[in-house]
Amino acid sequence: MSAPLDAGEIAAGRDNDRIGTRVVLAEAGMRVWHLILRPGETIPAHRHDRPYLWTVLTDGKGLARYGDGRIVEHDYKAGETKCFPDLSPDTAFVHDLTNIGTTQLTFVTVEFAH
Repeated sequence: MSAPLDAGEIAAGRDNDRIGTRVVLAEAGMRVWHLILRPGETIPAHRHDRPYLWTVLTDGKGLARYGDGRIVEHDYKAGETKCFPDLSPDTAFVHDLTNIGTTQLTFVTVEFAH
């Protein structure tokens, strides 16, 4: 099992709002991100402080380490979608994500204004 995020990673994550690999659309009130992780790659700790949703486009396996100490493995299935409608600066969280599988993980994430 992986070690929890350390204090430095959590602090850096609080200052990092890059929740994907690249922004593919930025319109009034939303940003659409692509997140692509090859096996073994990690997106560094980052914060989620506004409502968002993600859809995974590929099957795969990931490991997320959260600022509260949790470490969660997840088996992703293409088409799976999760929504976080109630996030705000007061309910924000920090985490990273590592592809621990053998296939590329590809997500589309839509982030909405507060």
